[in-house]
Amino acid sequence: MQIADKYSPQEIESKWYDYWMEHRLFHSEPDEREPYTIVIPPPNVTGMLHMGHMLNNTLQDVLVRRARMQGKNACWVPGTDHASIATEAKVVAKLKAEGIEKSSLSREEFLRHAWDWKEKYGGVILQQLRKLGASCDWERTCFTMDEARTESVLRVFCDLYEKGLIYRGVRMVNWDPSAQTALSDEEVVFKESHGKLYYLRYRVEGTDRTIIVATTRPETILGDTALCVNPDDERYAWLPEDARVIVPLVGRSVPVIRDTYVDIAFGTGALKVTPAHDVNDYMLGEKYGLESIDIFNDDGTINDKVGLYAGMERFALRKQIEKDLDAAGLLEKTEDYTNNVGYSERTGVAIEPKLSMQWFLSMEKLAGPATRAVLEDEIKLVPEKYKNTYRHWMENIKDWCISRQLWWGQRIPAWYLPQGGYVVALNADEALEKARAKSGDASLTLADLRQDEDVLDTWFSSWLWPISVFDGIRRPNNKDIEYYYPTNDLVTGPDIIFFWVARMIMAGYEYRGEKPFGHVYFTGIVRDKIGRKMSKQLGNSPDPLDLIAQFGADGMRVAMLLSSSAGNDVMFDEALCEQGRNFGNKIWNAYRLVNGWTIDDTLAQSENNRLAIEWFRQALAKTLRQVESDFASYRISEAFMNLYKLFWDDFSGWYLEMIKPAYQCPIDRPTLEATCGFFDDLLRLLHPFMPFVTEEIWQDLAPRKAGESIMVQRMPEAREIDEALLGRFELTKEVVTAVRNVRKQKNIPQKDPLTLRVIADENYPAEYAPVLQKMGNLSQIETTREKDPSAVGFLVKTTQYFVPMEGMIDIEAERKKLAGELEYLEGFLASVQKKLSNERFVSSAPEKVVANERTKQADAEAKIAALREQLAALK
Repeated sequence: MQIADKYSPQEIESKWYDYWMEHRLFHSEPDEREPYTIVIPPPNVTGMLHMGHMLNNTLQDVLVRRARMQGKNACWVPGTDHASIATEAKVVAKLKAEGIEKSSLSREEFLRHAWDWKEKYGGVILQQLRKLGASCDWERTCFTMDEARTESVLRVFCDLYEKGLIYRGVRMVNWDPSAQTALSDEEVVFKESHGKLYYLRYRVEGTDRTIIVATTRPETILGDTALCVNPDDERYAWLPEDARVIVPLVGRSVPVIRDTYVDIAFGTGALKVTPAHDVNDYMLGEKYGLESIDIFNDDGTINDKVGLYAGMERFALRKQIEKDLDAAGLLEKTEDYTNNVGYSERTGVAIEPKLSMQWFLSMEKLAGPATRAVLEDEIKLVPEKYKNTYRHWMENIKDWCISRQLWWGQRIPAWYLPQGGYVVALNADEALEKARAKSGDASLTLADLRQDEDVLDTWFSSWLWPISVFDGIRRPNNKDIEYYYPTNDLVTGPDIIFFWVARMIMAGYEYRGEKPFGHVYFTGIVRDKIGRKMSKQLGNSPDPLDLIAQFGADGMRVAMLLSSSAGNDVMFDEALCEQGRNFGNKIWNAYRLVNGWTIDDTLAQSENNRLAIEWFRQALAKTLRQVESDFASYRISEAFMNLYKLFWDDFSGWYLEMIKPAYQCPIDRPTLEATCGFFDDLLRLLHPFMPFVTEEIWQDLAPRKAGESIMVQRMPEAREIDEALLGRFELTKEVVTAVRNVRKQKNIPQKDPLTLRVIADENYPAEYAPVLQKMGNLSQIETTREKDPSAVGFLVKTTQYFVPMEGMIDIEAERKKLAGELEYLEGFLASVQKKLSNERFVSSAPEKVVANERTKQADAEAKIAALREQLAALK
């Protein structure tokens, strides 16, 4: 294979991905090797690749490719999540566009449409991940609603029910009127909302007096069943114990209750109580035995229970009821008011607190082992700061509302009996058997039973993911689950630490008796370069596939790595993609340079080349050790940056320049072979980060057999590091840099050789004189005992160096230049001395300001003395 002249990611990336797939290099089966397992956070089946996916999956691919190259049996399991709410919304919208209402379909008909939609669009995001280079074991692809995962979910539901941990009851839930389903607390996002505070008049029954009540939701007066005041509030001491008030507009007589729950300082100190539509009011209702009147239909419109405003949409009613209260003289006033309102994370609509019959999972028992595992570092969170967040949530955990009022999802395996009650069973036949036993009626048929209409929360599927992808629920002792579980690393966002991470840990201890993973690496949020979260709404989120098409997958991966570290937000700038592509180009051109050299076996290796090889071997070893340390601490971006600098600065900027033969001249064999060995090591180290360009070059570096790939080669092994040698070479680099600066300052071309004089001491790297000569283009290096005032001098550590200028520069022009600099500095010094001779300034100015002026004086005096010395030497 002959490598192309120009680096073109588009021409190599699909070729190598197809090659890896053809030779099944991503596939894993249990064997005698140490396993390394990652399960992908399953993206929604509705999803398309976005920048968050790019970050998350780049990091996972780096980890799994590196593990493969460490000789581990690496298995990265991909899959998708059925996403009940989002997918059902997509299917409903599609049907509506075709003139079909969901309500006109049976459950079975709707599910046929949903499965058709899933088959058509559900795999798009996984196909897109291939463009990124994701080395998933695609043969193991799972779906949270496929047969194996669905049976696993139903088995777990039945098991937890039998253990007494799942129960059914009417509770206050977060209701999404758009999706028409309950939501868990974690699916509610609170946003600052601007509205009004309405002051309403409640007339005290049997009197002409009124109590003013402040509320942000006047429409809920339709469900008021009490008014509450604080018993310590002297403003209401006049109210009799059995006082009642009339609900405005509704005309309902309700009791006045007294409870310290009411904040005397808020509003008027009087609270309307609507038990069916506020979680705190619900608790008051439970405490005082109040009636709960649900005023809303599932879609957020008003029902006909009260007889007023039936069918009106809730926010339209708010406007109307304000007018009607005002017209009836029952509205004292309104005020602008800002408060936090809960919105559905899935549909974006304001949620309604609503009493509803739901299924719940009791969490207290499950939370115990999962809390301990993280607090005792059996499972380590990266960064560790999330441990406190996790602890707080787990110690205040609430029961999980696991039912959803949808059709797309795993249907709750509960069947209701004709005479009341229900049974929970894995399937209909088992349910019938249990129903006959429970009722004592052997004549019951399936037609007599009614299965629960609700489905399970999507997270009730994905909390089993590390177990269910290896079929560990249905077949708990199968070879895959025994070999691959527990998994090693989980890479995810901190926004689902409770939705998913905590629940997976609970499931792991409940169903495997051990942790589901060893480390959780939390990524940050991808933001644009001015700090805004990337989103379609803001229009600041580029299409990752467009970026890959423009800059290549390797360039895109580098961009994500350059801008991220664990737990920190990612400030993404498209310029980073260009930087990534440029790095790929740097690797490509470095290889073309080396590949273009010819060997002359009669050439002996020069001392310069020997020294260069000796140094770079140490530089490589030191970086390798640092990279291993970075990975051990999950500093993945830092590991890449260390390799980036090693290749760009040390290998390309120094090593290749040190050994590069003169134009059209050959190189000795030992040097070229060592260089190709270094290149091989560097490609292996870089491969997890940049898989495509490294594969292309590695395949060209030496003859390869079919099916061979860099991705299954071993990583370079750590070597001993000679820190003293590296320190001496750093001195050498400083000297070369200083000589080059002299050339730049004095406008001396690189092709013109210079002489270097040195007053040698312990910091003079004499052993690297051959390197100094080549890299600095020095005709000779002379040791001396005296300063050379006619030369340009510089200091490296304690060593003094001088570059003679005889014949190198125009003396008259240099004298003129130095004289100009001297004149400027003398004027500057005079102005500083004038300021310091002013006693008022010295006595009244801050000490720091005066000290700064004295520093300026000393610096100027030193520079003037040096310039005068140089001018004297030029006479």
